[in-house]
Amino acid sequence: MKKTTVHQVTQLSFMPNLFPVNVYLVEENDGLTLIDAGMPFSIKGIREAADSLGKPITRILLTHAHGDHIGALDALKDAIPTAQVYISRRDQALLAGSSALEEGEPQTAIRGSVPKNIRTKPDHLIADGDRIGSLQAIASPGHTPGHMAFLDTRSKVLIAGDAFQIRGGMAVSGHMRLLFPFPAMATWNKEAALASARRLTALQPSWLAVGHGSMIENPVDAMNHAVQRAAEAFKGGK
Repeated sequence: MKKTTVHQVTQLSFMPNLFPVNVYLVEENDGLTLIDAGMPFSIKGIREAADSLGKPITRILLTHAHGDHIGALDALKDAIPTAQVYISRRDQALLAGSSALEEGEPQTAIRGSVPKNIRTKPDHLIADGDRIGSLQAIASPGHTPGHMAFLDTRSKVLIAGDAFQIRGGMAVSGHMRLLFPFPAMATWNKEAALASARRLTALQPSWLAVGHGSMIENPVDAMNHAVQRAAEAFKGGK
């Protein structure tokens, strides 16, 4: 596990040189907010990192309900039953194992590892604009229908889940990068992902932190270029 801290945000990267799967600890006055729960084996590293920061995990926020983002959720909730779990209203269905589409959504199949046996039920359903401690929830559908990003309002660090990838080259979700194709392969709707990427770029984040890859400082130019590349690729059917 590799640990990197920027402002009040600590990235924990599991398997960083092979298949990086990142979770984030965000320090608040009353404890730590964990964003995403990684793979099942991530629990040991998450708990050790929280202990090193000297604060309890009080909240668990999920960007979306794919298996590599919720793998340790049940074990964490068992170990820390007071931790409150947050997910979007839409992705609570994925967390419960349903890949069914809702009326009015683009009828492209939900892809990726939708879990089948998660016991944990969310304590709170979050919507666009909600505040959870210092974090503002930003609806960013595309990778999944209910994908959420989180902006730390103190520092403008943006934790964007799989709305962007950095491993294999900066890219919008759904734009295939041959060196790391997995986020694109697991993306539900490219057009929605592109619209969300534009919205996140317009936030002018100071740092970009994603589910797969290192954190990037002053990322806006790179995000804009990724949006432009994705728009051209998607227009051409790629």
